[in-house]
Amino acid sequence: MAFVKSVLLAVALGLGLSSGASAQENVKLEIGYMPILPVSQLFVTLEEGWMKDAGITPELVQFQNGPAMVQALLAGQLDVAYLGIGPAMVARAKGADIKVVGSDIVEQISMIALGDLAPYFESDPATAFARFAKDKGRKAVISTFPVGSVPQTVLQYWLRKQLQADPDQVEVIYQGAAQAQQALLTGAVDGAALLEPVVSLVLDRRADAKVVASGPDMFPHQPGAVLAVREGVIKDHRAAVSALLAAHLKATRLLREHPDAAAPMVGKYVGGGRMKASVVTAALERSKDSFVADPNRIVKGTKVMHDFQAGLGTLKQPVDLDQLFDLSLYDGLQK
Repeated sequence: MAFVKSVLLAVALGLGLSSGASAQENVKLEIGYMPILPVSQLFVTLEEGWMKDAGITPELVQFQNGPAMVQALLAGQLDVAYLGIGPAMVARAKGADIKVVGSDIVEQISMIALGDLAPYFESDPATAFARFAKDKGRKAVISTFPVGSVPQTVLQYWLRKQLQADPDQVEVIYQGAAQAQQALLTGAVDGAALLEPVVSLVLDRRADAKVVASGPDMFPHQPGAVLAVREGVIKDHRAAVSALLAAHLKATRLLREHPDAAAPMVGKYVGGGRMKASVVTAALERSKDSFVADPNRIVKGTKVMHDFQAGLGTLKQPVDLDQLFDLSLYDGLQK
């Protein structure tokens, strides 16, 4: 974004061009992320130059799913991670010394159904899958992210808690974002529990696609992607981490208030940078109210998700949620 436009946006947002907290050193940090819309704060922070202002030289490492990021965290390969709260809990439970210092987004998952399945949700959604199976002679095939991910957890929560349906009525397949998108576009599945911008892309390309359940319908107050940092990095480079979080807050406000301005920055990273600008803008418009930076807002929802995942067996070890979060950095910025 041009400097003049950045100045105008900063004035409109009531923000300075600095990150809001000064770092006294330049720190090189390995930052893991997935190229998905829920971590848009990272893309805005990078493109606006706020990462540099925070005194951080990023070494970006891209992943296709949360479980792969968990393995990288356990191997000590990442300093900072933009990932789902589910994988963050798994990583902490397995011994990764990470702290959630900020939220990215809440209620981020939508259930999208294609032509054969979508009409069954027009009445009595709780029996939609059972009626589909009876009429078609097969289970509906639903794509989502791997077991333990936020989309997979939300799908199961929706089936079991919201619809109170038998999860065995559905055939679930586990894919990365690109594979799930392709499966929807080619009609290889009947639907998917996924994130933006895949939802907007499929709605744009398939006239028979319909969102049959949005985030609040599937898992009210559901925590989504988060900003996590290693404890050692917080201890050794607290000023830089605080400056990064301040930039994260600015990026969140930009996404909420000016999604059209954020769209080119986000579009550079999601969908391999080849997604239509109109689709990225539509996805951000649909998501703008869900971008939430305050980690205090997701503590209760994280406990609900933790207990649900433990009941499912996808969270093999309990997590001390008091140890998962470091709220002091965010609260310090508010003061």
